[in-house]
Amino acid sequence: MARICALSGKGPMVGNNVSHANNKTKRRFLPNLRTVRIKLEDGTVKKIRVAASTLRTLRKNSK
Repeated sequence: MARICALSGKGPMVGNNVSHANNKTKRRFLPNLRTVRIKLEDGTVKKIRVAASTLRTLRKNSK
């Protein structure tokens, strides 16, 4: 299963681990995904993987 947010499309980013001696090695920054249940219009429940930052935005805009 891909590490991608179902709503915003956020995925892994690439960067560097930087040591005290300034050595650089590649690393991945993964999105903070949460599995949430949503109720569809026809009454069925489906699980989707959503980034935590997207959930915060949804809660902020729903008020």
